Amino acid sequence: MLLQILVEIVIGALCGFAASKIMKVNGKGLLFYIITGVIGGAVGGILGSLIPIGKGWVMGIILAIVGSCLVVWLYKKLFKK
Repeated sequence: MLLQILVEIVIGALCGFAASKIMKVNGKGLLFYIITGVIGGAVGGILGSLIPIGKGWVMGIILAIVGSCLVVWLYKKLFKK
């Protein structure tokens, strides 16, 4: 169970990092990547259940990155400098 949580945090961090690079948000740190990745994974899971486009771990990662991009976009809109 602990290993699964650690794997999900690492995958969330990677998805959050990818989304930050796609959305051009730099220098936020590992915690930002983890939070956006984990929340983005949840958002991507909801999107995947609403739009049945496929299953599997590759589609899960793609949806997590898309969800993370949405979270980063919302972050940029709320905390725009």
